[in-house]
Amino acid sequence: MNSERSRELFEKSKACIPGGVNSPVRAFGSVNRAPLFIERAAGSKIYDVDGNEYIDYVNSWGPCILGHGDKRVIDAVKRACDNGLTYGAPTEKEYILAKLISELIPSMEQTRLVSSGTEAVMSAIRVARGYTKRDMIIKFRGCYHGHSDGLLVKAGSGALTHSVPDSSGVPYDYTKNTLIAEYNNEESVKELFHQYGEKIAAIIVEPVAANMGVVLPKDGFLQFLRDITRKYDSLLIFDEVITGFRLGLGGAQGYYGITPDLTTLGKIIGGGMPVGAYGGKKEIMEMVAPVGSVYQAGTLSGNPIATAAGIETLTILKNTPDLYRQMEKQAEKIVYAVKERFENQVCINHIGSLICIFFTKEKVVDFDSAMASDTKRYADYFGYLLENGIYQAPSQYEAMFLSHAHTDEDIHKTCAVIKNYR
Repeated sequence: MNSERSRELFEKSKACIPGGVNSPVRAFGSVNRAPLFIERAAGSKIYDVDGNEYIDYVNSWGPCILGHGDKRVIDAVKRACDNGLTYGAPTEKEYILAKLISELIPSMEQTRLVSSGTEAVMSAIRVARGYTKRDMIIKFRGCYHGHSDGLLVKAGSGALTHSVPDSSGVPYDYTKNTLIAEYNNEESVKELFHQYGEKIAAIIVEPVAANMGVVLPKDGFLQFLRDITRKYDSLLIFDEVITGFRLGLGGAQGYYGITPDLTTLGKIIGGGMPVGAYGGKKEIMEMVAPVGSVYQAGTLSGNPIATAAGIETLTILKNTPDLYRQMEKQAEKIVYAVKERFENQVCINHIGSLICIFFTKEKVVDFDSAMASDTKRYADYFGYLLENGIYQAPSQYEAMFLSHAHTDEDIHKTCAVIKNYR
């Protein structure tokens, strides 16, 4: 496919935008290609500036669960825009969206709207620390919780150590209270609580890890996290920026039947508009100003455009009970095609409408097994799909997202292209 205009725009962008992109994965660096510059999207398709059409399995990294440009959502946004873009003052839409979230995710008795998933996570951790009067938190290697300083960390010389900054510009003092455990490894968590239990404010976890590729929790792992946090009077935070309203109306916590103390959301609750949220038990959330002593603010938080899109999107999801099962059935067809083509050459992890193909023969259950993947093989596979009109994540360690807009024809074409991979 011709991509001359995309390459030209990429080179021009490099002059005024670091790396030519506004988020690193967009640069296509790990797949050794110049990125596509997208002009428009509709339904299950995206169209680049060179006029090429692609079946889209990125879906803006998850929020476009109804597909691109759903008319009902677009119309709601247009109506909201007619009344102005932002007021910096309360609106009824904020109440409606928060009430809808609480109805669908009961653990979120109270919700504070923000402008991004990163902001939601940063704020939830601050609330957890304020509520428990403790400083330390536990995160898991390979789980991504946004780019705030205290969470841009990796393990030190071993898994059971204090973390060290994983980005230039992050002072060690910002991360010294972040402890690193291994996802799906109960012993690593027990050891941290044994050493620091009375100082640990919370565990934060992606209940289904989706930023080292899709890695499902082992049986009992999430319940273990719930039990050990209760034992030590710490809080359990579910980062559902990806899984929230993606695995079902109740998110991963509804899917697995585990109730966290705090939850963070993003992406889908804005129907494609910039938005995030954090919430939980009323007694915890009342730590937040102006009621409590934990400060958090944002001029564009709960703005009338994002809330209009979110209300419409969540209402559609709520009123379309078969939507999740339909997407899962379409995902299963792709999973079957991959297994048929690759047999035992790859590991494919799948839950609901999330899929990840790891180019490794070993089962992927944690960060180390994910890192064993053949990224060069993935880059070749990505390029092949792209040349055949299939757009998926330009990184081995991202999810493949299906939407309700993917048709039987889209899935049939995708499966045929996969089966013909050399």
